[in-house]
Amino acid sequence: MRTELASEPGDADRPNEDFASVGLPASGQGGSVIVLDGVTPPKGGAGCLHSVPWFTARLGGALTELTVSLPDVPLLDLLSRAIARTAEAHAETCDLSHPRTPQATVVVARWNPATVEYLVLSDSALLLESPDGAVTALLDDRLARLPRSALATDALVDTTLRNKEGGFFTAAADPAVARRAVTGTLPREEVRALTALTDGATRWVERFREGDWTDCFQCVRKEGPQALVDRVRALERADAERVYLGRGKRHDDATVVYAEL
Repeated sequence: MRTELASEPGDADRPNEDFASVGLPASGQGGSVIVLDGVTPPKGGAGCLHSVPWFTARLGGALTELTVSLPDVPLLDLLSRAIARTAEAHAETCDLSHPRTPQATVVVARWNPATVEYLVLSDSALLLESPDGAVTALLDDRLARLPRSALATDALVDTTLRNKEGGFFTAAADPAVARRAVTGTLPREEVRALTALTDGATRWVERFREGDWTDCFQCVRKEGPQALVDRVRALERADAERVYLGRGKRHDDATVVYAEL
């Protein structure tokens, strides 16, 4: 199995809020890929003593362990357990009811000799390549489908949309949110390789329109994950008039994981 990973902060003066891991069970049968994109809190705070990187490391670490050690437990149940474990670690010191309590998007893929399972929650992406080269994008597009007017301010998003029915969902402190994820299982022979990306990397497709998901996957497969991140950074620097970025961050944390199964 071949795996490659690249993760780069959007700002060299700030810690990377993304998390990525590749888990390989001792049996040598199968593996897992996990990618989280921590949600940057507003300047007003989030009711928590801990940083977003602390949260993504805790949640990502729990998911990495659970996906490998409990191969027969469905991914949505594992995400629920990982969220609960992480919440317990700071429930006594932090306000976990705050709408901006540390949280993250989630992508998990796990495979064994028979199947490939996947889970996607919020706006990170998972791309699967079949043996004939066709690429399927597995997305949770609830955030993308919301009208721009509904996203005008952080306060509006937090009170009406964030982790609410009719809005979008992220992994925060409520284990029940795992049931909101996009999940599925495919026969192993239908998946040759996969790529997991945070939205700092999916900008190449979704913001800059440099190609479709197949083009994106081929870039990663042929040139490696760092090449895609480098392409995104070049496009961000070139968009001086913010034609593509709009109100978005000039540079966002960008993470890409590639695995051939």
